[in-house]
Amino acid sequence: MSTFMLRTEDVNRKWYVIDAAGKTLGKVAVTAATILNGKHKPEYTPHVDCGDCVIVINAEKVVLTGKKLEQKTYYHHSGYVGGLKAVKYSTLMRTKPEMVVSLAVKGMLPKNKLGDASFARLRVYKGAEHEQQAQQPIVVEVK
Repeated sequence: MSTFMLRTEDVNRKWYVIDAAGKTLGKVAVTAATILNGKHKPEYTPHVDCGDCVIVINAEKVVLTGKKLEQKTYYHHSGYVGGLKAVKYSTLMRTKPEMVVSLAVKGMLPKNKLGDASFARLRVYKGAEHEQQAQQPIVVEVK
């Protein structure tokens, strides 16, 4: 008996909605990354992009446990000498809560072409409204 390998043209994508209101950031990110990778499917194949599309709503209501809101810092570099920028997560949560969720999910995806393609299927919204009503997304409960 041979091992089943999913082909790229046989991938059937669905849309899922995750409500982040009152949920921990890490648990929301793990759930989204698992669906984006396709690891929730029985026909998961590691070398094929077989993941689904994910919509995360209520990103502004996501919870960080402990003192992470005051102590955790996001760093990025401009590429120039002395170009290291540091932003506290409390500032990010006030200004761009979508970025906080996106960064958490991106860190859990593979660092290759498959991860980049998976990350492109993530949509994060600040409030409860989203633009993908026509895709009839399935609601996913975060454990």
